[in-house]
Amino acid sequence: MDLTGLTLRVAAARPHVLLAAVPGGTAVRLAAERLLRARDWPRASTPAQADLLFVAGPDLPELRTPLERLWRDMPAPRARVHARTADEVEDALNAGRALLGPPADAGGHREGDHGARERHEGDDQTPGHDGHGDHGGHGGHGGHGGHGGHSGGQTEMPGGLPMAGQGADRDGLTLDQLHLPLGPFLADWPAGLTVRLVLQGDVVQRVDVDEPARPIDDAAAEAFWVQPWLRAASGEPVPVGEAVRRRAAAHLDSLGRLLAVAGWPAEAVRAWRLRDDLLSGAPRAAVAPRLERFTRRVGRSRTLAWLTRGIGVVTAQKAREAGVGGPAARAGGDVTSRYRQWLADIRRDLPRLEDPAPLDVAVEDSPRGPWSAEHPPSAALIALLPRLLEGAELAAARLVVASLDPDPDELVSRGVVEVARG
Repeated sequence: MDLTGLTLRVAAARPHVLLAAVPGGTAVRLAAERLLRARDWPRASTPAQADLLFVAGPDLPELRTPLERLWRDMPAPRARVHARTADEVEDALNAGRALLGPPADAGGHREGDHGARERHEGDDQTPGHDGHGDHGGHGGHGGHGGHGGHSGGQTEMPGGLPMAGQGADRDGLTLDQLHLPLGPFLADWPAGLTVRLVLQGDVVQRVDVDEPARPIDDAAAEAFWVQPWLRAASGEPVPVGEAVRRRAAAHLDSLGRLLAVAGWPAEAVRAWRLRDDLLSGAPRAAVAPRLERFTRRVGRSRTLAWLTRGIGVVTAQKAREAGVGGPAARAGGDVTSRYRQWLADIRRDLPRLEDPAPLDVAVEDSPRGPWSAEHPPSAALIALLPRLLEGAELAAARLVVASLDPDPDELVSRGVVEVARG
């Protein structure tokens, strides 16, 4: 029996896809997620589960090293593709499947059909990392090695985790310290964000957040969720309905992440399907009943509230003092308060999905707060993370991040970079 050939055919027919989104790649990520669901291709949450690495968004040199870690940690057979725009997604997925399996039949895509596969001109590469399918044996299937770099000088264990050092905890006791980076590529995590934790036991002692990586070409990066506000700020007439539709879809995207992190995947998928319906322009009458059922079911869940209560508490006053606006400031509380605020905002926006009035950016908040290219709302959310994570248990850290869900696209998009440069 040709086990290798059988494995290749199975992987090619329905590959497990590890989606690695970079800042500026939200539109590509959304297109990929829609197509993966339509094809019933499973999403991988770790490199060990993946057959196909799909990189979504512009080229960011600073993230090439962590992407190589993801690639190294994937077991063979494997393939790697890169879609820089939403228009390239279908071709890239077809190319990835062709790389994993035997030649496609008539009408299918073969290796030479498109330029969507990852290439690394000028990169310092290791053998077998040229972006084509790799069917040879390879080391390291650990799920931690792809979570980003570590502090210089650390001694690392297998899988990329650093060895524990020692330090005094908050009570003056000497305990092992572990330096653990979260990001830049985790499932259901802000694109390209790296949060570096110092742990003693399971308690976060210190938090550092890396600056978001920037693309080679600033024009290639767009802040997808705030496009209506960017266009309106430039003088283009934008209807309120388009803006509130984008805002409600952004909240559903964030809710899907939080629900997935909290262990409720069925409702996460419902959130993302509703998100995609809103983005496709579905009329209010077609989505309102489903949105109302979803918000009621999630909002009334006692289990979800119990799981998230008392985590990441920040009062409305403290949030505003930190420059945070929007849902996180209005919620004024814990993770439970923040996801319920998203639900309330979606219900408030439902009747306005087709409002033709012109958008006033000074009146209507963008998804994460009042829009300003000089001070993007997500910059304040990212700056708030250390305050909320220090002293928290590790198990709560990802819930806290998911409940704020800062958007690194806002910090690297074309309009914001132009303002920053003066």
